[in-house]
Amino acid sequence: MSASIKLGRLAEFLDATLRGDGDKDIAGLATLQEAGPEQVSFLANPQYRKFLNETQAGAVLLKPADAEGYAGDALLVPDPYLAYARISHLFDPKPKAAAGIHPTAVVADDAQVDPSASIGAFAVIESGVQIGANVTVGAQCFIGARSVIGEGGWLAPRVTLYHDVRIGQRVVIQSGAVLGGEGFGFANQKGVWQKIAQIGGVVIGDDVEIGVNTAIDRGALADTRIGNGVKLDNQIQIAHNVQVGDHTAMAACVGISGSTRIGKHCMLAGGVGLVGHIEICDGVFITGMTMVTHSITEPGSYSSGTAMQPAAEWRKSAARLRKLDDMARRLQKLEKIVETVTCDAAGSSEG
Repeated sequence: MSASIKLGRLAEFLDATLRGDGDKDIAGLATLQEAGPEQVSFLANPQYRKFLNETQAGAVLLKPADAEGYAGDALLVPDPYLAYARISHLFDPKPKAAAGIHPTAVVADDAQVDPSASIGAFAVIESGVQIGANVTVGAQCFIGARSVIGEGGWLAPRVTLYHDVRIGQRVVIQSGAVLGGEGFGFANQKGVWQKIAQIGGVVIGDDVEIGVNTAIDRGALADTRIGNGVKLDNQIQIAHNVQVGDHTAMAACVGISGSTRIGKHCMLAGGVGLVGHIEICDGVFITGMTMVTHSITEPGSYSSGTAMQPAAEWRKSAARLRKLDDMARRLQKLEKIVETVTCDAAGSSEG
């Protein structure tokens, strides 16, 4: 984190058009409503335009078209939200961990830990583990036998990797996440469940982010695989043998059943559920709380369920829904009557 950055330097960093005082000191970021004279804000959503002319921000990230009529300092960019994302890292207060192994950490003799890596207090690193350059393993993390963490990885405190989990480069894993837990695999023998050993692993690509308390189960036979650039929110369940394509994003509380395959560049909104053994093609957007019960073979947006409505209206709709079968039968009878009457009328006219 930098104490302050000149506005002109931010413009150079973003390749933005500077309109205003390039020597102005910028010390942080804030919303249009809350920003002060030493902070940069942005306008990405038109519904917040009403705050633009009232903001106290030192500068605002704007599209050129949105800058018309705004008198304050501005950085003109094609995509203000993307520009905000890029400069957010310049003001990130997250402390950088010092290289080295904390004296309370337990590290197996044959584990390979790069000298530039940081291993936090009370972390456990088991036999055969490989930890790459500039990796941070937070306090109380557990890294199981033969697991691999690629260069630049960042594990928050209390992350658990079971054995044989392979993590790519620059992967971020938040607290409470569990990778490589045993999948839900049982065979039924006359009403008694027989456990199936889960002998696959987990493979995570590069530039993946995994949220708080998200679980990715190990494969039953083959590995569970998460592609490059995938972004997973908090409290997501990914079952054994699932495969997720590159640059797919999932919001909180998504649940994916075993052996399902999800393509590249998909988006799953909060609370989406997918049954097992189906395939979702590339470029699919699934709206919140949708239940996916079969494969999707065409890109596009998909939904299920009913949207929110006032409770009284919902109760009426639910009551009508229960009568649908009876209404369908009555409609079929009416159609037959109409058909008979029409035929009789046609016969009479011919006679």
